[in-house]
Amino acid sequence: MRPTNLAIAEIKAALKSSTPTPEAQSPLDNFWAGMFAPQSIAPLVFFRIFFGAMMLYHLYGMTVDHWIHFFYIAPDFHFTYPGFEWVQPWPGDGMYLHVAVMGVAAMGISLGLFYRLSALVFCLGYTHLFLIEKALYQNHCYLICLLSGILIVIPAHRACSLDAFFGWTRKSNAAPTWALGLVRLQLGIPYFYGGLAKLNADWLHSQPMKLWLVRRSDVPFVGELLTWDWAPFFFSYSGILLDLLIVPALLWRPTRLLAYVAALTFHLMNAVLWDIGIFPWFMIGATLLFFPAESLRKLFRFPPIEEAPASTSLVVTPGQRLQLAGVGLFCVWQLLLPFRHYAYPGDVSWTEEGHHFAWHMMLREKDVGIRFYVVDAANGQRGLIRVEDFLNERQLSRMGKDADMVIEFVHHVRDHYRERSGKELEIYVLNIAALNGRKPQLLMDPTVNYAAVERSWSPQPWIMPLTESLRVEGWKAPLDQWEQILDLDLPEMMRSRERRAEESG
Repeated sequence: MRPTNLAIAEIKAALKSSTPTPEAQSPLDNFWAGMFAPQSIAPLVFFRIFFGAMMLYHLYGMTVDHWIHFFYIAPDFHFTYPGFEWVQPWPGDGMYLHVAVMGVAAMGISLGLFYRLSALVFCLGYTHLFLIEKALYQNHCYLICLLSGILIVIPAHRACSLDAFFGWTRKSNAAPTWALGLVRLQLGIPYFYGGLAKLNADWLHSQPMKLWLVRRSDVPFVGELLTWDWAPFFFSYSGILLDLLIVPALLWRPTRLLAYVAALTFHLMNAVLWDIGIFPWFMIGATLLFFPAESLRKLFRFPPIEEAPASTSLVVTPGQRLQLAGVGLFCVWQLLLPFRHYAYPGDVSWTEEGHHFAWHMMLREKDVGIRFYVVDAANGQRGLIRVEDFLNERQLSRMGKDADMVIEFVHHVRDHYRERSGKELEIYVLNIAALNGRKPQLLMDPTVNYAAVERSWSPQPWIMPLTESLRVEGWKAPLDQWEQILDLDLPEMMRSRERRAEESG
């Protein structure tokens, strides 16, 4: 006797009711499970190999360009970040060994050999280099410090690595979702925050882009176009749009390919027009990580991940939750730190307070004239400091723009003469600066004895407020004529002979 349709339906219902169903999960449980859900490891493997190779090239370039000797060994004095004065170069030729060890670590990252140890050594080594000399600050160097630290915690060595080949780590074609999300977030932050920083009056009026493009008129093929009136506005506003929209455009399938072409064009133009090292080439490769993991798996011909049985539920351990909580704190820090300049008064491009670590890229052209006056407190004798006796060209070009660096240099000179002659010197600074083509003005109060001023994270009242307005045409008077042209209220000892003669006449 054949069962009726009703009987078959009853049997199916009975079987379904006898199958255990997982308990309903809370939204937080779903979040934990989603963060640890497996996806293809292909993007992480690509990034691991690419990052290590780019860092090898970066270190090679530093070596052949004699950066190690010129910036780390030869100088007797290094500008440091507040709180990190203790980070100093190794004595003798130790910096060459330091960079060599970093090169071995970069190879270890690419090959996946002792991967986590290699990532740790490279992160510590590169961060050491980064912290030694503030005059070398570049946003992409800060980004490298952060990404190398991220590599320590993500399992990018479970496939296509020597660690996996020798069985020193568990082989897997899958990685947790949070790992790729963390790398994407860190790569996306410079784009988005760089776009936010460009939303200021100077940039919206095409400064300093107008000043820079005129100087690049000799670039082959496009040099003449850069001198056209529309060019500064095109570069300024297209830069804002790309920085703010590139990440969501890469993540959205309909605009993904067009967005990558735009990013590729943007970085190639940067490589041609500006001297910013490996950053454009690094971002061209790293931006591929915004493509779906499955697309990169197919592109690199990775095997698919093993599908878990439908009845298997992902169990997230307390240790994994603690790990993800640590990752979350890191992300919050990265999202909040760039806004710290709002805790300081004034324009950050003028004061430089909160400028570093905030992804403020190419926002300012600051021309500076600086002079240091010393007064012997015992007998009142006066003189000038020969700054070139203490600093190299890079340090000279950066110091006057950042009042904190000026203070640190003053302290170095103060201590230098105190140790050698026992003299207590008062040191006054004439620092005149022009921001983004403005008329020059005083950056620092010339009446302050900076030998008695201590470095501080708090706002510095001796930084003069920016009062000059933006000009349609940039200031063009030569630096050696500024003092004669400008009507500055200066102490008597800082006035030029011509100015003193005029006042006495």
